[in-house]
Amino acid sequence: MTEQQKTTATGASPTPTFDDHRLEMLMGRLLQTGVLLASVTVLIGGVLFLIARANQPANYRTFSAESANLRHPSHLLPLLAAGDPTAIIQLGILLLIATPIARVLFGVIGFAIERDRLYTAVSIAVLTILIISLFR
Repeated sequence: MTEQQKTTATGASPTPTFDDHRLEMLMGRLLQTGVLLASVTVLIGGVLFLIARANQPANYRTFSAESANLRHPSHLLPLLAAGDPTAIIQLGILLLIATPIARVLFGVIGFAIERDRLYTAVSIAVLTILIISLFR
């Protein structure tokens, strides 16, 4: 009996296998999408920043750091809602930082689905190190 005959007889479609190749392809797409999304976000913020400050002369003699509101994600939300260009740039940077963390988290889930205990444990260890280093 062929696979299609089995599918027709049981009424269910065959489940696709979740192998290493598919996991690698999905992880690659996740990284590409994250970097592309972060890049577009920073680009949009940069263009808005330049448009907003087009008529202001540049002062290279004094250094002005970013606002304290941009240093914490919870303070970033009201600025994003207001359309602040520097907040949009900061969001793009946060997306860029979150991309490899999302990849490792996806790896933990994917290796757990594959029931590969060694790689699941290694991925959990890497994720733990990433999270600890992010908050310290």
